[in-house]
Amino acid sequence: MDHVDAARQHFEQADLAFAAISRAPIARIEQVRARLGWTFPWVSCGEGDFAYDFGVAFTEADRAAGRALYNYDKFRIQRSPDMFGVSVFVKDEDGDVFHAYSTYHRGTELLMGAFNWLDLAPKGRNETGGTMSWVRLHDEYPQSES
Repeated sequence: MDHVDAARQHFEQADLAFAAISRAPIARIEQVRARLGWTFPWVSCGEGDFAYDFGVAFTEADRAAGRALYNYDKFRIQRSPDMFGVSVFVKDEDGDVFHAYSTYHRGTELLMGAFNWLDLAPKGRNETGGTMSWVRLHDEYPQSES
């Protein structure tokens, strides 16, 4: 059993579910899932309103006009059409879904285990190329000789 399956079992016992949502087309998502062996639920919201409504996607016009606000107005996004965030939803007994919580930017890091370990190391995240410049998919790192 891998860590994803173990987490899924813990979540199910707590009446929870997890899904990743991207604006990428589903064909691209399935390509990456297959390449990396990922099994967690990952869906596409495409060009719909979901990512815009939850403050993680920005139109070109809003970026150009300085209206692309991220992390509850702490950052103005100018270059990237997409950022990241975590949202929590709750479904009541009638099946109605409610938005319960969202966090962005540094608020998501508690859920990214590698970040916490790297922060303890002498070089930290080694972000010499800029914030998040070090992040790669696990099969994109150089292969070691060991």
